[in-house]
Amino acid sequence: LSKFLSGDRLALSRMITLVENQSDRLPAIMSEIHKHLGKAYYVGITGPPGAGKSTLVNRLIAQGRALGKKVGVIAIDPSSPFSGGALLGDRIRMQDHASDEGVFIRSLGSRGAHGGVSRATRDVVRLMDAFGMDWVLIETVGVGQTELDIMEIAHTTVVVLTPESGDTIQTMKAGLLEVADVFVVNKADREGADKILHELKAMLEMSHAEGWEVPVLKTQAFQNVGVKELAETLEAHRRYLNTSSHLQEKLLALREAELEEVLQESFRQWLKGEIPQRPEAEALRQKVLSGEISAYEGASRMFPLLQRAPAKR
Repeated sequence: LSKFLSGDRLALSRMITLVENQSDRLPAIMSEIHKHLGKAYYVGITGPPGAGKSTLVNRLIAQGRALGKKVGVIAIDPSSPFSGGALLGDRIRMQDHASDEGVFIRSLGSRGAHGGVSRATRDVVRLMDAFGMDWVLIETVGVGQTELDIMEIAHTTVVVLTPESGDTIQTMKAGLLEVADVFVVNKADREGADKILHELKAMLEMSHAEGWEVPVLKTQAFQNVGVKELAETLEAHRRYLNTSSHLQEKLLALREAELEEVLQESFRQWLKGEIPQRPEAEALRQKVLSGEISAYEGASRMFPLLQRAPAKR
């Protein structure tokens, strides 16, 4: 831990591995680094597959470095729910920064987490914050609930779309509006870019949201067009959060979500050990497994049993 706090990158890498493997040491580690948190700015970057998120992140790293920021990147890869391993595709795309001491890139497997944001993500974000990163960019798998999940981690959420994302907008209107602090239409040199830009702006005008006016930016990440403006917009949103009550509200929501998640995981682990120790509960579990009763019936009958104090063992 002392090596980690003194800026040893290998120590950071090892700590992330402990998080990924859900080590027994994790609660103690997270408690120890808690007092070193609060300096980093967490940016979630989400959107459908093929939107060019990795290229955009790659360009944003360079912009952050030009501003003198230390940048941590968490690329959440779709991974087998069985092996839980992360693919290295995103890291290969970001090799430009491999030798830069001010950049740390790590892929995480989504490990079957619904919505593509792994349980470990929040803890790894915290590690990068405590390590001294100024920006932590979280690139997520763009599927289903992802946008709502990333909202529970990031200070600022960027939703990346392309001119071909018209269907995405139609099916995700409410969710997108709720989540996005910044919209980016990437690959904006393609046909249909202006159309989707106008659709997004019309949606935003109809929402009548108060406070931060959600910008819609055009980028061509591959050609590095519009990325500087995106970096400036991120810093503007950070200033907005810092000068309003929104940051405090955001932090309260983030901490609430984190507490709920940690409690759920603790309870899940407790159940795994407790049910086999209670004959009546175990009998119900076996009935569910054999198909004799439904999981709902099993749970409703098991819950009162588990609320009782256990017999002395």
